[in-house]
Amino acid sequence: MNGFIKAVLAASFCCGIASAASAGIGAEGLGARADGHWGGEIGAGYSWGIAGFSITPGAGVLASDDRTRLYGRVEAAYKIPLFAKVGAGVRFSGDHTRPYGTVALPILPKLDIKGNAGPKYYALGLTLGY
Repeated sequence: MNGFIKAVLAASFCCGIASAASAGIGAEGLGARADGHWGGEIGAGYSWGIAGFSITPGAGVLASDDRTRLYGRVEAAYKIPLFAKVGAGVRFSGDHTRPYGTVALPILPKLDIKGNAGPKYYALGLTLGY
């Protein structure tokens, strides 16, 4: 195969990957129970995705009772078009690392109702963006 054909094929492949890839910033507001405390979670993250799969690291704060706790998280998910985004995540807060499952159902474009559930962690609320 000559160099010109290789270059055209490589450019076509790169354009196809770029058009299938997506990235974006988002924010969440959820009511949550984490490590025995009820409260509200407010967080933000940045999502990278390709072909329906995404990775979303993020961070936020859980305000409960008279305390405020910082948390970090990483989620991996798959988007089923026009239906839901399903996946799994890991939440880091203080000395606790909690795995959880996550489901987000679209309400409007870029607005989802989202639920997370795992050992000693439950949350339900809204996600905007991504």
